[in-house]
Amino acid sequence: MKKIITFLVLMMVFLMTLISIKPVRADVAPPESPPGSNLVPGSETTQVRMMAETVNLTVSKDPADSKSAIARTDATFIMRNLGDVEEKMQVRFPLTFFNGNSDGFGNFPEIPDITVRVNGKTVSNRREIQPYLASVGPSYDERAEIPWAVLDVTFPPAQDVTIEVMYTVSGYGYYPNEAFKYILETGAGWKGTIGSVDVIVRLPYEVNEKNVEVPGDDFTGYGSPTPGGVVNGKEIHWHFEELEPTWENNIQIVLVAPSLWESVLTETERVTGNPNDGEAWGRLGKAYKEVNRGSKGFLRQDPGGREMFRLSREAYEKCLVLLPNDSLWHYGYADLLWIYFYTDVQYSVGADTEGILPLILTHLETALRLDPDNQKARDLLLEISYSVRGSVQVDGDNFLYLGLTATPILPTPYVYRTETSVPSPTIISPPTATIEPLLPVESTIPAETPIKNPLCGSTALILPVLVGVVWLSRRKHT
Repeated sequence: MKKIITFLVLMMVFLMTLISIKPVRADVAPPESPPGSNLVPGSETTQVRMMAETVNLTVSKDPADSKSAIARTDATFIMRNLGDVEEKMQVRFPLTFFNGNSDGFGNFPEIPDITVRVNGKTVSNRREIQPYLASVGPSYDERAEIPWAVLDVTFPPAQDVTIEVMYTVSGYGYYPNEAFKYILETGAGWKGTIGSVDVIVRLPYEVNEKNVEVPGDDFTGYGSPTPGGVVNGKEIHWHFEELEPTWENNIQIVLVAPSLWESVLTETERVTGNPNDGEAWGRLGKAYKEVNRGSKGFLRQDPGGREMFRLSREAYEKCLVLLPNDSLWHYGYADLLWIYFYTDVQYSVGADTEGILPLILTHLETALRLDPDNQKARDLLLEISYSVRGSVQVDGDNFLYLGLTATPILPTPYVYRTETSVPSPTIISPPTATIEPLLPVESTIPAETPIKNPLCGSTALILPVLVGVVWLSRRKHT
């Protein structure tokens, strides 16, 4: 019965694609969270200059949702009145999107908690509705006024006033990734330039190209992270001198959900301490696979993603040497290889020179021989049978593994644009006296340009859509 229902669902998708291909909710970006921001002066003309600014974003997993992340933000501003007259003003901090934007869905979430200290003393702030700030960057002006945290501050002439602002922001994005922003452009209203700016993002573990997206890559759909950051152990550090901030200076960072990366570290430690722990090797392979697989089901194409595929494959193979009779781990390895086959072979090179498909079928055949009721293996075989002609034939409750004895017919590959090599990022091991900038690394995510295909019109998209539907239906992987 389940097989019949699956077939009917796939046929419905097939008929829908013959009519039209339209955007669906799954392609819409998830709602953004309000970012942190610089302080804003309460008047358009002021002699108060922001002499120095230091922002620390300490990232951790969200206690309310293990698949999400939060960042404790501690921002310190050293202000100096360059004029001869004392200035009293309402200093403002935006509690939501400073430019009148919504979260993309017409909602206007706010930063829930904020604490302010002036010269080391905690001061009260009040919530007020005031006009938003215009931006030359992307802005939709969805409402004319926004909520601000407002506090009264006195700036004596020729004296430094230290303002500290502390709050927590939530990350946003598609699992397994989380994005954070910090807005520097709102500091443009102060006198002159900002003398120096330091924005530091701290993670609970060492930063590398596998757990943090580097400039030049965009495997989450939110655009490339802000360039110029320096990796030093667990930190990424941006530094600016004499900055007249614009929207182009705003900071964005994209990282793997902390709970997921911590599972990679935990299983790595376990297999290091006990190399004969087959279950730990399997969990490590699965964790790398989950990190590497984007929200759309495809493997990352950046160098970090390529390395994680290798590590995931290696871990699964070690697992199966130790646990050759475990049906679920055979399926888990086949699942990894199928994602790779779909991403890198079937719709790119078009020739399975590595013999990936026969290897997939071998592990699925073994999985069902060990456990005929392994539904995950059955679902994957059904998916393959629809995706690659001549690979698998469904015979009642049984499968005929045609791809083990014949060469399946692969779809016509797409043509990808030429890749351009870019220097790898500079990773600095603490302690160090010299900090080099984090350079962009090679961007290997190509834009697809279809060439002539035996399938014409909207039917050319049928197979990717069918496979995508099945992928989205598989919520748990081994």
